Amino acid sequence: MAKLSKKLKVASAKVERHTQYDPKTALQLAKDTSITKFDATVEIAFNLNIDPKKADQQIRGAIVLPSGTGKSQKILVLTNTKTKEATDAKADFVGGEELITKIQKENWFDFDVIIATPEMMAKLGAIGKVLGPKGLMPNPKTGTVTMDVAKAIEDVKKGKVEYRADKEGNIHSILGKTSFTIEQLQANFNALLEVIQKSKPQTVKGEYMLNVTVSTTMGPGIKVLAPGMKGSFTESKK
Repeated sequence: MAKLSKKLKVASAKVERHTQYDPKTALQLAKDTSITKFDATVEIAFNLNIDPKKADQQIRGAIVLPSGTGKSQKILVLTNTKTKEATDAKADFVGGEELITKIQKENWFDFDVIIATPEMMAKLGAIGKVLGPKGLMPNPKTGTVTMDVAKAIEDVKKGKVEYRADKEGNIHSILGKTSFTIEQLQANFNALLEVIQKSKPQTVKGEYMLNVTVSTTMGPGIKVLAPGMKGSFTESKK
């Protein structure tokens, strides 16, 4: 087992391991227990009572966080039909087959998001095995395969995040930065919580949301008792 650093030990001591905190308190603790010198990312993880192997229990989508992500993302638009619109909307890179070839032959990944128009998807299939594991493959469900590239670019710049359940039924997402106010973080938390709750498959029986945890880059995990979850708050001894 890896040894905890002195800073992480001090930060972890502020969090009661078996306590489920209300969202506002949990987010404040996340800010208070950040141990990095830089503006750390605040993250959230949902553990859901789903079986992603079943087609009707696969959860995937995207949401524009009301407070944004605090992160600047480089956008690549692959298109043969909407080049001007993508350029006018200030995409970082715009092109067609030549950029797909660059990714394939030069292992070029100087971007964070790919937006593609529908006619490019057949060509993107050639590098799907490369893009998929990196979470970069465009998908209509997340709004990254579209003819309205200007709107898609605008959403990414405003703070759009994608969410997808992994094979263990977990969904991980960004909530913002430690420099955000509690109000900003809570607005993002509430928006993401609502969309995950609304995504509950009809075939899921019993409790849907099993565990919710917030944390910061290199910081300790903090359990949250979110609205709609079963459980009870444990009074902190602090």
